[in-house]
Amino acid sequence: MSKIALVDDDRNILTSVAISLEAEGFEVETYNDGQSALDAFNRKLPDMAVLDIKMPRMDGMELLQRLRQKTQMPVIFLTSKDDEIDEVLGLRMGADDYVKKPFSQRLLIERIRSLLRRQQAVENDEVGTTEETKVMVRGGLTMDPLRHSVTWKGQDVTLTVTEFLLLQALAQRPGFVKSRDQLMDVAYDDQVYVDDRTIDSHIKRLRKKMRSVDSEFSSIETLYGIGYKYNEA
Repeated sequence: MSKIALVDDDRNILTSVAISLEAEGFEVETYNDGQSALDAFNRKLPDMAVLDIKMPRMDGMELLQRLRQKTQMPVIFLTSKDDEIDEVLGLRMGADDYVKKPFSQRLLIERIRSLLRRQQAVENDEVGTTEETKVMVRGGLTMDPLRHSVTWKGQDVTLTVTEFLLLQALAQRPGFVKSRDQLMDVAYDDQVYVDDRTIDSHIKRLRKKMRSVDSEFSSIETLYGIGYKYNEA
């Protein structure tokens, strides 16, 4: 049973998310500020943490910074829709993913499961032997699924779990079109409903991150009304 720490100053979120996680078989610990969470983590670490960014006593950014001094356990940030700068900074500091408020609890649970699977694979030092786990090279792109690392022309690119899954799905078969429905199946559990605009938003942020290391990046092509494809340069 994996132990999940929830850290948020909103008691309604703590209560509702804790109930959902416990119903899925997780052990849950809740904290309403970063300092109390850090004090508990210094005694014993959970398997992963879900952190709000804006909290009293110690915010999520400072808590993440303290955690990364001694552990690489998975961390998901909860952010408001206007916190794009915080999202980028948080990912650079070592957060693994973020979920925007208000959020689907089913979506959060799927992101938690995905990160725990990845963490277990890294800890077990599993060697990739399938298309989904082996290191993939496509032109200037290199992806290592087990370590969740991405480089473009030798430069590191920090992606969320969802962005990584979408890029991986597109790059596995260069030149082949993936519809939005196919990409939704890749990124989300079939019990999670998202609309087309959600996929479009992820692709937009994915392109933006790739262009932050290469302004000429154009390997992800939009086919309007159809979907997306990866062009191997």
